[in-house]
Amino acid sequence: MKTLFEQVEESASAISGKWNGRPRVGLVLGTGLGNLANSILSEVEIPYDQIPHFPRSTAPGHHGRFIGGSLEGIPVAAMDGRFHKYEGYSLAQITLPIRVFKKLGCEYVILSNACGGLNPQWNKGDIMIIEDHINLLGDNPLIGPNDERLGVRFPDMSQPYDRALIQLAQKEALLEGIHVHKGVYVAVTGPCLETRAEYRFLKAIGADVVGMSTVPEVIVAVHAGLKTLGFSIITDMCLPDALEPANVEEIIKVAKNAEGILTRLVKRVIQKERTQA
Repeated sequence: MKTLFEQVEESASAISGKWNGRPRVGLVLGTGLGNLANSILSEVEIPYDQIPHFPRSTAPGHHGRFIGGSLEGIPVAAMDGRFHKYEGYSLAQITLPIRVFKKLGCEYVILSNACGGLNPQWNKGDIMIIEDHINLLGDNPLIGPNDERLGVRFPDMSQPYDRALIQLAQKEALLEGIHVHKGVYVAVTGPCLETRAEYRFLKAIGADVVGMSTVPEVIVAVHAGLKTLGFSIITDMCLPDALEPANVEEIIKVAKNAEGILTRLVKRVIQKERTQA
């Protein structure tokens, strides 16, 4: 069986064989940023099944392709669709694209997700900049032998989300007239949604929103030395004393309505980050 380092090398080599670009930004186009793929001046699009060691994306709306090109004049690599633990993949598989971003030359990554809102002062359709996270997946992508070529054994997680990028996102949101929150994302395995008691617990331990992704990718980004910026779109409210059955169609509709706003904000961040670097 190939080592993780060998898998990263082979995946990156397969991409480099079809695209000679050197991206500066890695994008994980989860829910909320799917349409950003249409804004990328694409130079190559590679289905995941043509990249060694990449799993197949099965989540609704996740297209399952690697896109290389430019956005706002910045070279980017984008994962149009991510992987989740509830799909049956290991965290090493789920986070492999982040390591490939690093190998291809990325300096920072931007991730997005859909989530349930736990903060009663917020509303569905709101956008949250992730300031910190809580890992309740019962697993960690760094468990096992550590390869120093990929990162240090004990990466510091005191600032997993880059403060300068957070401040930039807040500034650009203000200039664009986009209302954003800043808060804590908690990751759970899914795929079932949580009970009333679980929502009370998650709120009590400090979470503002809950979802089923992002945290493993951020852990690996920190391990790889990549700066990270994360966004969540609140697609439904998870208030235990006013909880209603989840409506998947409504959740998708809310995400789609917020997608254009978040896409506009991310494009501004990418454009402005270059001038401030």
